[in-house]
Amino acid sequence: MSDDSETTDSDEVEIDGTRGFSTNFENADLGDEESNQGLFDDLLSGEPIFENKEVLRPSYTPHELPHRSDQINKMATILVAALRGETPSNILIYGKTGTGKTASAKFVSKELESTSQKYSVPCDVEYINCEVTDTQYRVLAQLANKFIEKNEKRIDEQLATLESLLDALDEYDAAVDARDTHGANAADRSDDQTASDPFEFALEDATESETNVSSGDEIVPESGGSPPEAEGYSGSSESKSSSSSIEPDSTAADGTGDAAAADSTAFPPDHPLESTPFESREAVEARIEELEDDKESFEEVPMTGWPTDRVYSVFFDAVDYDERVVVIMLDEIDKLVEKSGDDTLYNLSRMNSELENSRVSIIGISNDLKFTDFLDPRVKSSLGEEEIVFPPYDANQLRDILEHRSNVAFKDSALSEDVIPLCAAFAAQEHGDARRALDLLRTAGELAERSQAETIVEEHVRQAQDKIELDRVVEVVRTLPTQSKLVLFAIILLEKNGVHSINTGEVFNIYKRLCEEIDADVLTQRRVTDLISELDMLGIVNAVVVSKGRYGRTKEISLSVPLEETEAVLLSDSRLSDIDDVQPFIQARFEN
Repeated sequence: MSDDSETTDSDEVEIDGTRGFSTNFENADLGDEESNQGLFDDLLSGEPIFENKEVLRPSYTPHELPHRSDQINKMATILVAALRGETPSNILIYGKTGTGKTASAKFVSKELESTSQKYSVPCDVEYINCEVTDTQYRVLAQLANKFIEKNEKRIDEQLATLESLLDALDEYDAAVDARDTHGANAADRSDDQTASDPFEFALEDATESETNVSSGDEIVPESGGSPPEAEGYSGSSESKSSSSSIEPDSTAADGTGDAAAADSTAFPPDHPLESTPFESREAVEARIEELEDDKESFEEVPMTGWPTDRVYSVFFDAVDYDERVVVIMLDEIDKLVEKSGDDTLYNLSRMNSELENSRVSIIGISNDLKFTDFLDPRVKSSLGEEEIVFPPYDANQLRDILEHRSNVAFKDSALSEDVIPLCAAFAAQEHGDARRALDLLRTAGELAERSQAETIVEEHVRQAQDKIELDRVVEVVRTLPTQSKLVLFAIILLEKNGVHSINTGEVFNIYKRLCEEIDADVLTQRRVTDLISELDMLGIVNAVVVSKGRYGRTKEISLSVPLEETEAVLLSDSRLSDIDDVQPFIQARFEN
């Protein structure tokens, strides 16, 4: 491009294989350079460390999963039945967080769908995260809408094919009419001695006569026809014969054409309907009308408002619309059972006895090895046909995973030698959580990039460990139920006012006051004790049972997370945002 070429603000360029907006501001009028110094200029001045950060995120499904080949092969041997048109057994997958359950299941599902397309076997896989979609209504509604969308897409594809078939029929009929017209014009010219070029006609006639004489052929008129009529038929015999072979509905004089017309194989080889199940244009148009009626009959399920049995009926009809094998993957299935019971699993596991066209298989993924203890025995027997356990990764396996991902995620020489072993060691302490290891490596890279370091070192990993721990606490506290937040806030207020070795009775007294302030139901002291135990399990508080001799035993409670950050998260809740107003009351109470 020449220097005087014009550019616009919307010009785009390709940077490192990614299309983006042009950053060439040489001709821009920036005015005072210092006043126009952008907020991001310093950050952009350094060299990026990441090549592809997305491969370090939990949502990324890699092309290869180290140390999970046994589990993947077992899943594949179960699901291969779908490629034979059979119903695969239901699968339950167990394992702690970060052991590769979801990544392996998604990897196998992607392979299953691609192989089904290769062999033209209809097979659909649908993924539902039950931690987000945690009620029977939402699960069925989401599945119903997904299959309605798939059905509409397939109908659109079929309609496009049928419309193309009608266009081909139009072109074919036009070609036949053109050939018929050409034959008729040839016959007219043979009767018309005053053609536009009489010499050409005479030469053609003479040539034809010479040919007939030389070959010894004798022109004999058909019985019942005059010589001129015979000549006229002879002149158009080629087009007449061609027309007879193209028209599938032509009927012979002896009536044998009726049988040929009734036979769909009577179409000539070049006829558009010759290799289709349709016998006529009307049949194609009828099928188009039928598909359009089907598409109009689909009704999207709203996320609330319908009776559950109606939602199930719509989902059932949407699944059974086409002949196919359906694999429904329910991640965090224990969360669904915990909140909504096992009705959803019961309905899904019993569908195959009622379906006519399709078959359904369920893959359940759970972090809880004991969640099936709460299932109805009938659901448990049908759902847990096959079980696959994912053991935690050890430090060496985590190192392999991190090295495999880091080769794609980072630029060359971006990591010092001790970074990956340290990330693996930290994650191995967390029950072999590969997700934690990947988060640690990604966060260390982000911290190094923000400090404009050229290489990620051990210190960045240790800073990332502290940051992730705080982020985890923030996320856990943010998602606590309101009652648990009130109990935790009572503990925070006690610590802020210098109370040490907090006991359950003190927490309960402050908790009651907080409930009155926000007009919440007051739970019993026994239930508050249970909530304190749950906070202890989450690592937010530390509750130790201490013996007081003849006065019995009590729990001594202390906060295990940063006080100020935790309080800020609690106050971000709209219901708890006015609790600051009660602090003077509590402080005065302690002073008394």
